Amino acid sequence: MTRDVMITLITPVTMTDEYGIHQPTAEERVDVLAGCESVSASEFFEAGRNGLRPEFRFTLFFGDYDGQRIVEYNGKQYTVYRTYMGKSDTVELYVQQKGATNG
Repeated sequence: MTRDVMITLITPVTMTDEYGIHQPTAEERVDVLAGCESVSASEFFEAGRNGLRPEFRFTLFFGDYDGQRIVEYNGKQYTVYRTYMGKSDTVELYVQQKGATNG
């Protein structure tokens, strides 16, 4: 696997206000190298049946991933809708554009 693109893994940081509501205050951002591919046709159609709009599959070293649900790539943010432990020491992140729905 070639890791030839830079992506940013984002974790929102929240603080509980005086009313007990979690308010976003910042983001923790980690830049990592990853491989980037389009999702397969079967992944695209299966995810579409479930109301998702998949765009990319990023493959990265599993030690670089800590459960982040937001990925930034080429100035756009994407939401991780599925992960898969790949061969050897990799994890695959399947993403759709943040806020995308089929409706």
